[in-house]
Formats: sequence, C-alpha cells, structure tokens
Amino acid sequence: MVGRRRRVLRRALAAGLLVVAAALPAEAPASPVTSTTLTVLQLNLCNSGRAGCYTGRAVPRAAEVIRAEAPQLVSLNEICQGDVPELGRVFARVHRGGTVVAEFRAAGDRPSRGVTRCRDGQPYGIGLLVRLPVPHRGHTVHSGIYPVQDLADPELRAWLCVHVPDVVNACTTHLAAFSASTALAQCGHLFDAVVPAVLGRAGHAPTVLGGDLNLRAGGSPDLRSCVPPDRPRVDDGAVQQIVATAGVTAGAGRSVDMRDATDHPGLLATLTIEHGRPSSVRRPRP
Repeated sequence: MVGRRRRVLRRALAAGLLVVAAALPAEAPASPVTSTTLTVLQLNLCNSGRAGCYTGRAVPRAAEVIRAEAPQLVSLNEICQGDVPELGRVFARVHRGGTVVAEFRAAGDRPSRGVTRCRDGQPYGIGLLVRLPVPHRGHTVHSGIYPVQDLADPELRAWLCVHVPDVVNACTTHLAAFSASTALAQCGHLFDAVVPAVLGRAGHAPTVLGGDLNLRAGGSPDLRSCVPPDRPRVDDGAVQQIVATAGVTAGAGRSVDMRDATDHPGLLATLTIEHGRPSSVRRPRP
C-alpha cells in the first residue's frame, strides 16, 4: 500500500513539473548578426563668408566630391543653412530611388542670444545628409547646444544627430576652436551624456560621428582622453575625425582634395556596422 502511494505521488509530481515547464516562455533564439557597409564623408566647408578661408567655391566642390564618392552619410561643418538642401539635392540624385534626409542645426550666438549668421544673413552651423534604409521605417532628429562653451568665442557650439532605429545614430559636431580644454569638455559631454540620452529616447543603434573636433590624438589635451583607443576612429592627420561606438569596424580613412576651396581636406572612411549584437555605450560620469 505504501509503495503504491509513493508511485502515485511521483506520477503527480512529474505531471506538475510538466505543466510548469509548459508555462515557461521558450528562450528566444539569438538574432543573427548581419552587417552593413557605410561610407562616411566629413567636410568642413568654411562657408560663412566671414572667415579668411572663405572662397565661395566650397559648396560646388563638395557637390563634386559627393557625386564622385557616393557616400551614404555626409557630415557638414561651417555651412550656411541653404547649403544643406543644395547639397541634399546632389546627394539625392546620387542615391536615386532611395530615401534621403538633409538636416541642419544653427550654432548659437552669444551677443545676440539668437543664432550665428553667415555674411548673407543665413543661419550658420552644421548639417547631415543621410541615406535611409529601404524600406524606410522612420527616423528622428536630435540636436542641441553644449552647456560648456568658450567664453572668448561668440559662437555657441552645437551637435546634431539623425537616429535611424536599429541601423545607425548619425551625428556631427564642430567643437570649440579657441580653447582645447573646452573642446575636450564638449567631446566628453557628447559621448558621455548626449549619445546615451539619444539612444535612451530613440532606441539602440551604433553611433557614427563625423566632425571637426579641434582635438588631435597625441595633442594636449589628448583626444584619446575623450575617445578611447579601442573606439573605431579615423582622422585626417589633424582635427577632423570620424568616430564610432562598439559594433562598428572602421577601415582605413583617406583625405579628399578640396582643391583649395576650403582650409580642410575632406575625410572619407568606410565603416562596417554589425546588427544583431548589442553595443556598449558610455554612461554619464557621476
């Protein structure tokens, strides 16, 4: 009798475990890792009309380079607001049949408490041209002015990002030109506060930044105290940088001759972005 009761108890316990196991969610299979190749072009066009490097030929030369190189992402510094749609039309013709976005962010102006303006009165600042994936599932635009600025510079430096969910968080900036310590503080704010905040609101995507950071690797202060050596990065041998977060592999970059239309060469790099593998993002320092 006792043995029979034990057998009945074991059968009931086994049946209960099967019910519990059936109620548990099955483990989701790991997402396959795929990759996308992204050609990035960084341009500083010195097109305000106010600086000595202005030639009036930078935008036409930029259009020639976009047609020749067919990048999927173009970061633009020192531009007037009208330069962005003009180059955006060239960019759209290069990527005929695809969806492209052209975005602009004006730098602030300390004396007027408005925006910095080009000689012809247009707002002056930074821009992005981004080829969006097909099918296009939407994107968001994020921008702002740094909380830390060089008090000797009337221009208040800005940042701009176009976030394409699960594909790329494309950003550009032009950091402080007259104070390297201010540029370094802005760089730290960008990677430690801005990028995590954008990804927190808009969702995961590897970040790719093109810009004139006014900082050099090996300089004083050293760019690498903001952009660690293990972060994918290419430069023009000077202050222009293309930087990415984890999940991106950077190939060799190369300079593009701007034929004296501006005081900076173009910087071109081919990146490989891995999808399906989460990337790490630096969190704000306490």
